[in-house]
Amino acid sequence: MKVGIVGAGAVGSACFLSMVMRGSAREIVLVNRDRKRAKGVVTDTQYGAILSSPITLRDGDYSDLAGSSVVMITAGVNEKAGGATDRSDPVGRLRLLDANAAVFQDIVPQVHQFAPDALILVVTDPPDALADVVRMLGHERVLSTGTSLDTLRFRFHLGKRLNVSASDVEALVLGEHGASEVFLWSSARVGGRKVLDLFGESPAPQTVREDLEREVRYANITVIEGIGASQYGIGMVSARLTEMILRDEGAVIPIGCYNPTFGVTLSLPSVVGREGVRRVLEPEMSAAEQQGLQRSADAIKAALSRLSLKESQRTARDLSGAQIPRNKRPTLDRGRAVRLNPV
Repeated sequence: MKVGIVGAGAVGSACFLSMVMRGSAREIVLVNRDRKRAKGVVTDTQYGAILSSPITLRDGDYSDLAGSSVVMITAGVNEKAGGATDRSDPVGRLRLLDANAAVFQDIVPQVHQFAPDALILVVTDPPDALADVVRMLGHERVLSTGTSLDTLRFRFHLGKRLNVSASDVEALVLGEHGASEVFLWSSARVGGRKVLDLFGESPAPQTVREDLEREVRYANITVIEGIGASQYGIGMVSARLTEMILRDEGAVIPIGCYNPTFGVTLSLPSVVGREGVRRVLEPEMSAAEQQGLQRSADAIKAALSRLSLKESQRTARDLSGAQIPRNKRPTLDRGRAVRLNPV
């Protein structure tokens, strides 16, 4: 299967390397505004790729994306360059929307021209709002990486606090990949035990919760302060999400998909396969978590409402989902307990 990546910066290169090392696809095309950079990344990687599964690597133009099953978009202004590294800023990554929507207005029509049937996976921040921008620009088959990485971060820090393997922690982060994300403490479990009960056995459980949420919510800023860009974790996650799509796995993972109930793209546990999201499994939530999810959707919607796209490139589509054929929309299962496949 063929995959395209648009953007050969830190994140795009990390996605590229992760896919090569995991053997995620048979062919990967890397497209970048400065083609020399894409060629450099491909040339450097192709020698070590001999140690991985057989794979064809090449740099290219948008026309070379033809026949791609998935196209990742990683290009754009990152958090450090875009001034989105203030932990006290409630807007967070959504501050990058205007700049990166302008970048997408150049990229998306060209992807759609040469790979109209590809599923676009938005990796660029803020991925959820930008997935809606992709839809506005006329390409319906789109997902965002959403809170898949946030969920792994949550599981990692829960495992660390409880001194257990993160792979044995069942926990979810939903909503926006950003400042308004929602931690589902009510359903977090280890070995069948509620995490909240386990935390209740330790002193100051509320303080522990607040500290852990802060570690997860601002993990990207911690990474940026050290190496300038959050790249390796999202590269590995993006490769894994692409595998779920290419292999038609039916895996369950929080991923950003347009949700007609909320009117925007946000993350809920979803069954992922070749067609994208087959259906959404809305988990049981406390009243506070439900309210938090609505606030998260409202934050994305408010950011999009302030966005002005060039009329020459914007389609007649809005955020209502009215033009998405009903047989292409994922179904929604409410209130079901969900166990996630490992990313």
